[in-house]
Amino acid sequence: MSILDAIIQGLVQGLTEFLPVSSSGHLTIAQHILGITENNIFLNVLLHLGTLIAVCFFYYKLLWRLILETGTLVKDIFTKKFKWQNRNFNQNLIFMLIIGLFPLFLLFLPIPFTDLKFKDLADILTQDKYLIFVGFSLIATSILLTLGMKANKKTNDIYQKKGLMRNRNDGGRKRFNILDALVVGTVQFIAAIFPGLSRSGSTLSAGEMRGIHKQTALDYTFVLAIPSILAAAVLELKDALDTTAYVEINIVSLIIGVIVSAVTGFFAIILFKWLLKTNKMYIFIIYTALIGLIILIISIIELKNGMNIFTETTF
Repeated sequence: MSILDAIIQGLVQGLTEFLPVSSSGHLTIAQHILGITENNIFLNVLLHLGTLIAVCFFYYKLLWRLILETGTLVKDIFTKKFKWQNRNFNQNLIFMLIIGLFPLFLLFLPIPFTDLKFKDLADILTQDKYLIFVGFSLIATSILLTLGMKANKKTNDIYQKKGLMRNRNDGGRKRFNILDALVVGTVQFIAAIFPGLSRSGSTLSAGEMRGIHKQTALDYTFVLAIPSILAAAVLELKDALDTTAYVEINIVSLIIGVIVSAVTGFFAIILFKWLLKTNKMYIFIIYTALIGLIILIISIIELKNGMNIFTETTF
């Protein structure tokens, strides 16, 4: 892998991990076009760690508050001072983040009548001959973003009629409940399986459809990504290191890829929050629908010819 390949994939990962366009789908497309078929797991893990650095840096104040609150919470639980009905905002967020992670354990369940687990589907669907699933998933992302945008508008209308907000776009609940967390967590589980189904976009939309304030839903989505990305990286890193191919990777290229991923990821978060605040989500709706349609057409042609049209390699 050349330095240019690392830069391209770092840009793709950093921009698409947090923007609602699917990083896994775009990485699959980029690797498909570039003809990169080896070391994908190892490289993807490191690029995800780059975006992990970005989200931790962006939300460092909130994370520090949650860390401090966790210490206080543990102390109150052991001293029997904690009461569920009296939990404050930070305590509630800690519990909702934990609950939101539960559905991810479904990834380790076996798929009936197969030797596979649900998490194995993600690796299978990134192969060249399954590119068609990326196209369908990108279109599904567009649909979910549309549903989320309409749900947010409906929530704002309700809050405005009740006189519960000053700003036209400030409607929605500011705290998650257990059902909200389970719904968002389940959607994240589904997004982890299908490359092309945006994790940030689908979980944001799920939160909006549950009546959550859109910026609150987005912040929850990003913070929930931290343990999700970290857990996935730890699990996949072992598999990547068990292969012999990783030693052939250019270390300089990897480092550059991670740096590019981290920097672009940080600015992608800023961009996403601004676009959401200014009601410009239609940009992503149009983009994912268009790219999804193009990928569908390309994949149909490739399946008919039995080869990658960019590299002319057979499946």
